Amino acid sequence: MGADTLIKKIPHSQVIKLEDMVAVDANQVSSMTLVQRPSIGITLFSLGEGEGIKMHTSPGDAMVQILSGIAEIMIGEEKYLVHGGETIILPANIPHALHAIKSFQMLLIVVKPDKQ
Repeated sequence: MGADTLIKKIPHSQVIKLEDMVAVDANQVSSMTLVQRPSIGITLFSLGEGEGIKMHTSPGDAMVQILSGIAEIMIGEEKYLVHGGETIILPANIPHALHAIKSFQMLLIVVKPDKQ
């Protein structure tokens, strides 16, 4: 991949399975950043069963695409079970957290407001 490549760390012009790009390890949270720019971030994550990401906020809307497994996602005071193949949007500036009911992999896309 050349220096002008915008999406990093994954092959271009190939059919791939994103699940194959970030391994699930027991008792661990792993990630691979594919894009990090001022207005957008794209990251692959895996969380071992029982692992989680604590309550936090983001200045942008976050789209979580669960690739495999089952995540419990808290948005504000509401809990959602999200299974492999399902997607949920986490609204900007609303506290959210994730917990692995069953080890899971996800694609996270965060879109932030343009700087003014």
